[in-house]
Amino acid sequence: MTLSADSNSISLTQPHLIAAIASDIGFTNSTKSKGVPASSTVILQQDIDGEDFAEHWSYRSIIGKLNFLEKSTRPDIAFAVHQCARFSANPKASHAVAVQNIVRYLIGTADQGIILLPDDHSFVVWADADFCGNWNKETSVSDSMTAKSRSGYAITYASCPIMWASKLQTEVAMSTTEAEYVCLSQSLRDAIPLMRLLTEIQQKLDPAVLAVPAVRCTLFEDSSGALELARTPKMRPRTKHINIKYHHFRDHVRRKIIRIEHVDTEDQVADMFTKPLPLMTFLRHRKLLQRW
Repeated sequence: MTLSADSNSISLTQPHLIAAIASDIGFTNSTKSKGVPASSTVILQQDIDGEDFAEHWSYRSIIGKLNFLEKSTRPDIAFAVHQCARFSANPKASHAVAVQNIVRYLIGTADQGIILLPDDHSFVVWADADFCGNWNKETSVSDSMTAKSRSGYAITYASCPIMWASKLQTEVAMSTTEAEYVCLSQSLRDAIPLMRLLTEIQQKLDPAVLAVPAVRCTLFEDSSGALELARTPKMRPRTKHINIKYHHFRDHVRRKIIRIEHVDTEDQVADMFTKPLPLMTFLRHRKLLQRW
C-alpha cells in the first residue's frame, strides 16, 4: 500500500497490487480502460447455459485479490467485485468478462484510492438497499439468491471512510421499506461498536489537555418508510413480521445519540454499493466518498 501525505490530507493507494492483478489477467498499462467497474445495464446471473470459463487465469485468485483491494482502499469497486465473487464456484465466460471490466477500470485509476481529509464531523453513515435488484424470472428457480435484496453502506468518521460493505441480505425482504430498514440496522450494527470504542478512548483522555467532543452518529437514508419505522416505534400491520433484531438501535435514536436524516436518492452515496450506476452518477458518489 502506498501512503502519501501533505499538510492536510493522506492518500491511500495500491498501484502495485493493481498492476499485479492486471498482469495476472494479461493486461498492460496500454490496455483500454473503462470509466466504471460494472456496466449499468447488466446484472450478473448464474448463466448456467452460457459458455464455460476458458481463460488462462484463475478466477478465484483474481477475485481474492480484488476483494483485498476493495476492502483496503477501493470502495468504488465493492458492488462489482461482490457480484463477481458470487460465482466463484462455477464461473462462466460472462463472469470472466465482468472481472476483466473491473480490471480495465482499475488500470485507468491505478494511482487513485482514498483521500483522507479529516474535519470536525463525528460518525456519518450512508445506508441504502436495492429491493430484489437481482431477481430474474428465468433463473429464480435455480438461484434463490436472486430474491434477496442488496445492502450497501459506508461509515465515515471526520469525513474519512473507515468501513463499507456491499452484500446480499440474509433474509428475503417483503417490501422496499423492509429492505431499507434491514440495511439501516446492518450498518448501525457496525457503527455503534465503533462509537462505543471511541467513547471509551475519550474517557481516558484528560479534558483539561484535550477538548473531548461528543460522539454522535448521523445516518442518511432515502426511504421515507424506513425513516418512519426507525423514528416512530409502534406496531404496524405491514411490518409487524420484522424480527426484533432489526430494532436494536431504536434506543439510540430515542436518546438522540443517533440522528436519522432523509437524503435524496440522487445524493445517496451508498447507492454505488447496491447497483451498477451510469458514469456521471457513479463519479459523483465516488468523489463524495473518496475525494477524487
